[in-house]
Amino acid sequence: MKIILSKLIINKSLNKESKNKLEILLKEVANEYDFELCSIDLRTDKSPIVLNIIIKKTNGEDISLDDCSIFNSPVSNVIENSNLLNCSYVLEISSQGVSDELTSERDFKTFRGFPVNVELNQKNSKIKILNGLLYEKSKDYLAINIKGKIKKIPFDEVLKISLCTFKD
Repeated sequence: MKIILSKLIINKSLNKESKNKLEILLKEVANEYDFELCSIDLRTDKSPIVLNIIIKKTNGEDISLDDCSIFNSPVSNVIENSNLLNCSYVLEISSQGVSDELTSERDFKTFRGFPVNVELNQKNSKIKILNGLLYEKSKDYLAINIKGKIKKIPFDEVLKISLCTFKD
């Protein structure tokens, strides 16, 4: 999700102290709306300059377009009232998007049947990564379908599970 709105122009020579002040102000606004700032990226190499703010909800729920829109107005007001920025810029407020790494129960339910890479922590094995289709996740193991055969991998042997694409 992303909302882009044009605003004032940022001083291209914004110093480190001003950037830190801006970040503090934006974090305060985010806290008021139960958001957390994931990143703030000031792109002075673009014309107009781009201020990209990525947010997430503190309760872990998904960010919607409405959330981005709601957050835009108070952020714009804080920036304008701070006198830290004095030129036109494009303000982009967006969510983190979907991660390739599967971590939550919701991820495992949503992506059942999708191709995954499973990075292994097996000390006595030459196999470090398994590729297959996500089949099942229990509290003790991860099961993936490798060419029609179900392989159960104990979670203590799994380092990371990521979505991938299969190449023929």
